[in-house]
Amino acid sequence: MNGFHDKHTLDPDAFADSGPSTLRTFDAFPKTKPTYKSATESGGKWTVCITLLCALLTLSELRTWWAGTESHHFSVEQGVGHELQLNLDIVVAMKCTDIHVNVQDAAMDRILAGDLLTREDTNYQAWAQRASSSKGHYTSNSAGQNFDSFAADPDLNTKRKQAQEEDTHVSHALSHMRESRSRSKKKFAKAPKLKRGEPINACRIYGSLEGNKVQGDFHITARGHGYLEPGGHKHLDHSTFNFSHHINELSFGPHYPNLLNPLDKTSDSTEKNFYKFQYYLSIVPTIFTKRRVSTKSGALDPAAIPQPATLDMTPEDLKRVKKGEIPSHIVNPNAGRDSKSIFTNQYAATSQSREVPHQVIPGIFFKYDIEPILLIVSAQRSGFWALLVRLVNVISGIVVGGGWCFQLTEWGGEVVRRRRRGVSEGVLHGRMGSGDYKDVKFG
Repeated sequence: MNGFHDKHTLDPDAFADSGPSTLRTFDAFPKTKPTYKSATESGGKWTVCITLLCALLTLSELRTWWAGTESHHFSVEQGVGHELQLNLDIVVAMKCTDIHVNVQDAAMDRILAGDLLTREDTNYQAWAQRASSSKGHYTSNSAGQNFDSFAADPDLNTKRKQAQEEDTHVSHALSHMRESRSRSKKKFAKAPKLKRGEPINACRIYGSLEGNKVQGDFHITARGHGYLEPGGHKHLDHSTFNFSHHINELSFGPHYPNLLNPLDKTSDSTEKNFYKFQYYLSIVPTIFTKRRVSTKSGALDPAAIPQPATLDMTPEDLKRVKKGEIPSHIVNPNAGRDSKSIFTNQYAATSQSREVPHQVIPGIFFKYDIEPILLIVSAQRSGFWALLVRLVNVISGIVVGGGWCFQLTEWGGEVVRRRRRGVSEGVLHGRMGSGDYKDVKFG
């Protein structure tokens, strides 16, 4: 350019174009040589902020992808279910010799649950103290009097609801299944140690039993009341009736101690002798799984629903279970079978407590009904390439948006600086020194 670069000490390579000449016409991206770029403090601050924001959103996307998205599907339960396992751990404020435990279902089968469950003499106040220090333990006083040494706490009740809500998610349910495997020998918690002089005034009833998978009732009544007992037991003195109780656990299906159910860690008490506690339970068979159970359109695929080990057991299979030829599902039907699925039962509970006349049988009554539906809660992850596309969209959007914001702030700052310079470099507000006009002559 006729020596213009040499005269003005400019580098001609900074303006030259490099690369194959055939591809230059397709270049849609403007270039600037590094020589003509300058780093600023404000630009560095924006770069740090944008980098941190990209890192935080990237971690959030990775965590969301790892957890997956949950979907709820309802279906009719496949196969024929014959058995329903009941897990119970309850403390009643009466001696073990004074209460009877029975189960009677719609098939008119009566199970002497007191002979199958474990009974343990204990002290009711000791359990009350443990419950008062337990997180998420909810207490109700039906008689409106402070029978227990603790009362309901709204904060604890809120935390309990949050914990119960967490247990309805697949990841939490599967974590409880793994905990149950690692602690298979410790199914029920140990009773608190009694101090010297503490009276035996309560009975702890706990264990698992199997019944028919039909509507049924679980009763805890006083000795000699409600049923004709063999041997003709005498009626218990009415003054000894006290059906105040702590429900440490009440669940249906395979036993997972850490899975929080609606009646787990709840208490109810009264000082009335003839008092009836009635619980109504609506049981819904539930499967938590991380397997893909839906089609590409999002509809449930019946062939992809995980199947528990005992779902299609016939009466002949049950006989083989009793003989020990094939394993039962008492401990865990999924052990070594499906580590991505958990088969359990959720239930909704309502209660009604009232004082009853002497003609009505007092006690604790659990009436349960099994809903004819199956709930499948599945957690699925999107593909790895879909994750990459989301990350690219997030990072590029932040970079482009951050660049625009930086340019707008720089432009705004430049406008403000120009206005300030324009005021300071103008006329000196009409002020002049005394010597400014000494050479000026007026005609």
